[in-house]
Formats: sequence, C-alpha cells, structure tokens
Amino acid sequence: MALAACSGPKGGNYSLTLLTTNDVHGRFFDSTYVDANLRKSLIGVSRIVDSVRVADGAENVVLVDAGDCLQGDNAAYFFNYVDTLGPHLYSRMVDYLHYDALAWGNHDVETGHKVYDRVFSEMKAFKVPLLAGNAIRNDNGKTYFPLYTVIRRAGLKIAILGYTNANIKAWLNEEIWSGMHFDRIMDHVQEDVDRVRAKEKPDVVIAAMHSATGKGDGSIAEAEALDVFRSVRGVDFVVCAHDHRPYTEQNDTMALVNSGSHCRYVGIGKLSLHVEGGKVTEKHIMGGLIPVFAEKADTVMRETFHDDYLKVKAFTLQEVGRLEGDLVTREAYKGMCTYLNLVHTLQLGCTPAQISIAAPLTYDGTVKAGTLIYNDLFTIYPYENQLYVVRMTGDELLKLLEASYDHWIRTVKGPGEHVLNIRERDDPRTGQKGWSFAERSYNFDSAAGICYTVDVTRPAGERVQVASMADGSAFDPAAEYAVAMTSYRASGGGGLMKAAGIDTDKIDDRVISRYPEIREILYDYLKKNGVIDPAVVANPAVIGSWRFVPDAWAPKSLDSDLKLLFGRDE
Repeated sequence: MALAACSGPKGGNYSLTLLTTNDVHGRFFDSTYVDANLRKSLIGVSRIVDSVRVADGAENVVLVDAGDCLQGDNAAYFFNYVDTLGPHLYSRMVDYLHYDALAWGNHDVETGHKVYDRVFSEMKAFKVPLLAGNAIRNDNGKTYFPLYTVIRRAGLKIAILGYTNANIKAWLNEEIWSGMHFDRIMDHVQEDVDRVRAKEKPDVVIAAMHSATGKGDGSIAEAEALDVFRSVRGVDFVVCAHDHRPYTEQNDTMALVNSGSHCRYVGIGKLSLHVEGGKVTEKHIMGGLIPVFAEKADTVMRETFHDDYLKVKAFTLQEVGRLEGDLVTREAYKGMCTYLNLVHTLQLGCTPAQISIAAPLTYDGTVKAGTLIYNDLFTIYPYENQLYVVRMTGDELLKLLEASYDHWIRTVKGPGEHVLNIRERDDPRTGQKGWSFAERSYNFDSAAGICYTVDVTRPAGERVQVASMADGSAFDPAAEYAVAMTSYRASGGGGLMKAAGIDTDKIDDRVISRYPEIREILYDYLKKNGVIDPAVVANPAVIGSWRFVPDAWAPKSLDSDLKLLFGRDE
C-alpha cells in the first residue's frame, strides 16, 4: 500500500485494532427475560470492547458492525413496534458502545421503512453512520444510505465503506424496501474503493458488508465476501456477515473477518505499518475471533439500560393463552407435529387459502404445556414474516414440494441408512455439534390442505404422491389453487418458488391477499380462542395429512437420525 508523502502519515510505526460484530439479532440484553440464565449479548461485547480500548488505547481502535441487529429478539421487536416514542434502544446502545460505522442487513430492512428510516435518522443524530452503498434509489440513482465514512485512528486516516445483502428481493417483498433496489456488491466495490481512495486519500480502507463469506467464485448474490477478498485491490479489511459462520482468512495485504452471530464472538483485526518517506515499507495484518462470555458483562451498561430491560421483560412475560400439550419444533423434521400443524392451521384460516406451505423456523425449541406468555410466541414464530396467499397450479406446488424434500431427505434403499439429509460435521451457524443438516431447515416446506406421502426410496422429482385434497376431493395438477406462504418464500427465499418455475420478480401478479405478520396472526388466534389444542390444530378435514413412507421402516430411520442430530430421545 503506497502512501503519498504529502498526505500520508509521518515516518514511524503505526498499530490499528479493528473490532467487529454482526448478526446480533436483537441480543441487546444478557437475560432471557424468563429465568436467571445469562446469555451472550451486546453487554458482554461491551466488556471486551472496553478491555481492548484500555489495552490498545481507544484512539487506536475502530468498532464496526455488519448488520442484522434489529430483528430476532423480544427487545428488538418491542422497540421496533411497541415502544416507538423515544429513540430506539439499539440506537442508544450503538451510541453507548461508540461504534464508528454500521452496515445494514436484510433483517434490518425487514423491519420496514417506518422502523429503519427512524433508526437511520437517530444514528445520524448520534453521529454514527449507517452505510449501504449498493442500496440504490430508484428516483435519482443515488445511494439510499451513505456509501462510506472517514475517521481517524492511530494517526491514520481510515475510510469505511458499507454494503448490504444484494439479494434482499429474494428475502422480502418490495413494499418493505420501496423506492430502492439492490445491486451486486462486486458490480460497484472496486470502482467505489478507487473513487474513495482518490478523493479521500485514506491510509486504511475497511469494507463492511452484510454478505456471507461464500465460495469466492461469484456464484451467490448474497455471499460476496470472499469474492471481494480475493479480487478487489486497495482494501485492508473485509468485514462480512449474514451466514452466521465465524470465519477469518488473511493474506499478505488483507484480512477477512466474520464474527458469526448472536454475540458469540467479537471479530478482531490487527494492522501494523512502518512508514518511511511517506510510504509503507512494512505491513503486517491479521484477523481473529474473541469469544464472548455471558458471565463477563459490562455492569455499567447493564445498569444504564435497566429500565429498558424491565419494559421488555414485562412485555415478554404477559400471559397470552394456554397450550394443551407440549410443542416441540424438532418433531417437524420427521413428519406432522403440533408445531407445524398450528402454523398450517393459522395460514389456512386466512381467506381464500386452500393449501398452506410452511417450514420449521425454530431449529430446536420447546414450549411446555400450560400458560403461554408472549415470549413463547417468539419460539413458535421467531421472524416478522408476512403471510401471502398466492396463485399456484397443482403442478407448480408439486415441483416446490419435490425441491423442498430434496433438501430435506436422501433417497435410500432400505432401513439402516440415513433418511434425513445430514452429515457428520459441526455446524457453526447453529452451534450444532457432531451431526447437522446439509441444508437449511427453514427451507423444509411441508404442505397442508392436501393428503400426500413422501417415498424416501424414490429419486428426487418422484417422491411426492398426492391422494386428494383435505376434504377428500380430487387434487388436480392442472388446476389453480390459493396457496398460503410466508413473504420470504413468495419473494423467492430458499429458491423453492424458482424450482417450481415461478418468476418471483413478478410475484405481485400472483398474490391474491396479504396478511399481517404471522406471529400477530397467532396472537389474534389466541385472543379469540384462548387455547392451542393439539387435537384442534391437527384436524385432518382442515390440514389433511402427510407422512414419510415406507411405513414399515421410514419412521424408525428418521428417529435414529434425530437422535444423531440432537443427542437425546424423542
């Protein structure tokens, strides 16, 4: 990295420390709200940041986040939609932690214009730039959020560029991000870096992006970090996110840092320079991860935001109804269960839905029978997905289901083989040790409103056999049906609609009805009925039925696979 003598640092040695977070997903407090257990959170992150600032000197430390902070936990939801009169809790925590810049993520955009525009305005007041240089306004071609900011640390001039998920249209319906569109990061980043370097003449450049690590081959729109790392010139640090995968890589000139998710780690980058005659004659760079410990907290931060915590706790503990039987989300991986029966029942209750498709969105959660509190609704439905009712032919539905089960299961010849598509490998995203799914379980859609089987001995494309509609009438592949699904699926999430041959860029042409967030539909169901009864939500006349076959041995093989995944009996 050559520095012009007229604008670069004076001769000598320079040391810079970069700290990073990403995919915090609302982990603002170190409490679960419902018990005494502590968890990793921004309060634990704050202690690490303070320690590093003391050790290295605050004037030598940069703190950056790479997005997805406004969704995923009760606290984020509460300050997004319930307590909206004052500054958002996250804005205030960002100010407390003295972040230098934030890149925006798809789940931040998911909160809607009213929320993220408000937070953007608050961040400006706190002088913390919120960046997304590939979110382009439709009216004038400029960026909706700033591309970059410039700060000074360690005697160096530092430019921080920010980008968001380029594939947001596959996650969210356009109403949420109206007025803009999202370009591939690689379409802009080299030109952006060159332009910022020419204009600002920074000594150090950081590219923070809400984009997954990826493969480095340019094949995945929402996983461009390694693409940038391996091909873009003039960047010192790439900070990435989105895939929840703790990961670092480095070469002679650049380091890539992904701190994972949910405050499990703080990413760290170290840069040391020796400058002579206005030029760098020696440079060392590295990236790493600092584990966060729940029991080691910033007690001053905890006390500072204690009143906010009490508000969220009161909201979380409010009683909302009763559950007549345990609800266990992992049961969804082997067939019909109360958890997904409930979701399908809710979706089929939205006119004019005839068929419902849904996947398990909580990887492994349990809600015990008894009094339900609002916190339980986050276990049942953790995301702010809207419900769409979409026109699909029977043939399109079959193709979608075939694609779903192709992610979910393998073709096997008989008992003793793995039916579930699992592998013996730790999954850093979920924290799963030993065995894990090869694909993401939130794309394992099953259907309700029809009666069908899935034959695990048949090849992909030939597994699903539909016997009838739930009411016993014929299912017609050529007929058109009203299918209830999440806004994520309707917008192209998981690629299942594409596999069905549906162009999700034109999904509005197929949408019959739009409903509020599915968690709110659940809340309304409880207000009306007061109880979730496993027998009621399993009504075959409403949801139909499905199962894996052959009956003689498929269920036993599935149980064996689940024991490998979760290490305990069903």
